[in-house]
Formats: sequence, C-alpha cells, structure tokens
Amino acid sequence: MNTLKNSVRLVGNLGMDPEVKSFDNNKKLARLSLATNESYKNDKGEKVTETQWHTLVLWGTQAKLAGDYLKKGDEVAIEGKLANRNYTDKDGIKRYSCEIVVNEFMKLGSRV
Repeated sequence: MNTLKNSVRLVGNLGMDPEVKSFDNNKKLARLSLATNESYKNDKGEKVTETQWHTLVLWGTQAKLAGDYLKKGDEVAIEGKLANRNYTDKDGIKRYSCEIVVNEFMKLGSRV
C-alpha cells in the first residue's frame, strides 16, 4: 500500500518534444508537457472537452528514452509521483509548481 500514497497514472498526448539536458556527471533530465482530456455533455446536450496540462520530469534512462523515442503529439501512458517545488522568478516573486516525476512511460498508438 505504500506505493499508493503518492501515485499518478495518466494517459494523454505530449504537447512538446522532450527537452533533454545532460549534466557533468552524465545524468540526464527530460521535461515534457502532457495534455489529458475529459469530455462530458453540458445542460444543452453539447459535448464539451476540457484539457488539463501536466508537467512531466524524467531522469536517467527514462530521460534518454524519452528524448530518443517521443515527440510532440505522441499518446503516452505514464506512472509516477507528484513533486511540489517553489522558486523565485526574475522579478523576485515566489512561484509554486507541481510536477509529475515519471518512473515509467509507454508510447501508445504506434505499430513499431
């Protein structure tokens, strides 16, 4: 049950190509945005689709694989955990963000 305490699983489409950075110690970091869509019918019977955007962070081998195999528009399934962080922007304003640190991903919808 410990793995259920902070666990996220999503399926969506990538909103950007992976941005992969390499560090001096040969460690890699990839950042991506993922769009998930939910549809429902409003009071008038019209279909409404709402999109939520999520920031994904991948490290190490997962980052390298994302950089090699993923591109904007790809449908992916991810599993990871939420990570909150804060920083001060260039104007001195404290900003907060919630990211998903991805443990595992799977590219969907392709016949490779």
